[in-house]
Amino acid sequence: MKNKLHSGAKWLFRIRGYFSLLIFFIFFGVAVIQSFIIKSMFGNSTGNSNNLFLVILLGIVLIIIIVEIYARMAYNRWFYEIEKNDIRLERGIIWKKYSNIPYERVQNVDIHRGVLARILGFSSIYIQTAGYSMPARGHGSYAEGQLPAVSIKNAEEIRDFVLKQARGKRQGI
Repeated sequence: MKNKLHSGAKWLFRIRGYFSLLIFFIFFGVAVIQSFIIKSMFGNSTGNSNNLFLVILLGIVLIIIIVEIYARMAYNRWFYEIEKNDIRLERGIIWKKYSNIPYERVQNVDIHRGVLARILGFSSIYIQTAGYSMPARGHGSYAEGQLPAVSIKNAEEIRDFVLKQARGKRQGI
């Protein structure tokens, strides 16, 4: 059965969206402000400050709309399954990514609770496997599997179950 993430994941996706768009809109905003300054210096300056305010306001509204759409779509398209032999992850808005993590490759399961996670009541789980060396997004450890937001109780249960299964698979049980 496919499981959804904790609803607090929407906030994680929103924050990621804001940081992703931040650099683009800073560059865009500087270019727009410069064009208004140049127009006011060399042309008719009546109405330029009102136009600049409207452009900035429109940009902020556009950022909020784009990030909200991204957060909802990312949340609604993120699933995980804890199966008998492996963990299955499914995520992605445009390009779907499917991951299977067999228990016999699991080395460690970390639970991480940042400030936002503690406020909203969820945990992030990082599943480290043998031979995987790609850093997890937003966390310093190396993890092949990541569940960005599950309830605190579910995080503890998932960690215990996965580690028990991993020990059993390595011992041939």
